[in-house]
Amino acid sequence: MSHSLSDLLKLMANLRAPDKGCPWDLKQSHESLLPYLTEETYEVVDAIESKDSDHLKEELGDLLFQVVFHAQIASEQGEFNFDDVVSEITAKMLRRHPHVFPDGSLSSFGTQSQLSDDEIAAQWQIIKQQEKALKRQDVKTGLLDSVHAKMPPMQRAVKLQKKAAKVGFDWPSVKPVFAKIREELDELEDAITEQDNSHIQEELGDLLFVMANLARHVKQDPEQAVSLTNQKFCRRFARIESLLQEQGKKLDDCDLETLDKFWDQAKSEGL
Repeated sequence: MSHSLSDLLKLMANLRAPDKGCPWDLKQSHESLLPYLTEETYEVVDAIESKDSDHLKEELGDLLFQVVFHAQIASEQGEFNFDDVVSEITAKMLRRHPHVFPDGSLSSFGTQSQLSDDEIAAQWQIIKQQEKALKRQDVKTGLLDSVHAKMPPMQRAVKLQKKAAKVGFDWPSVKPVFAKIREELDELEDAITEQDNSHIQEELGDLLFVMANLARHVKQDPEQAVSLTNQKFCRRFARIESLLQEQGKKLDDCDLETLDKFWDQAKSEGL
């Protein structure tokens, strides 16, 4: 049986119905749902990276349910509803794509101008800044204030660096980034030698921040790069367990040299 978006919205309203709804759903708030929103977002990422379309369909549904849930709570509090969410994002996308919708309406589609990728990106940033200026009005904010503190740290590092780069605070090429990485490695090694935990944490953070900068300079997403490496590590470690099982051994029975040998075998198998 097929269902529509209106069915989903009605289901959510029923789940939150004061007398007949679900007790668990009725207890939820924007704040209590945050862990689920984060979890569902990462599960969508995992489905995309796994190239599993059925899984992606399911996880996109779970993520959509979170959006509907938050909109329902907001509606009950008299703040906004799901239609307001749809209207605002549609208006924003029309506004930010003047090369596709010249007069900011769906009816103007088909009379667009041709722009390069760089021109589109520059236009997008100009429009964003105009929008923020209207929202801020006379309130003064720093250049980096618009980068949300709750973003994943590596993703936030890249965003902060991009913001700073727009005003010229950036290395001109990748070569000085490598020099900075070596400098931060030396400082981390010194901190470890000193056995100063707070200093170690600081220097490790500095190193990771520069690694994010390197990823940006070579046009890579550090979050995705680490995610792919995590998957690779899991595949190879699972192969180690499989090889040990074939020999009737357990992980605890092996020293590092033996495990490294099996790791190299897994690596040679292309895992």
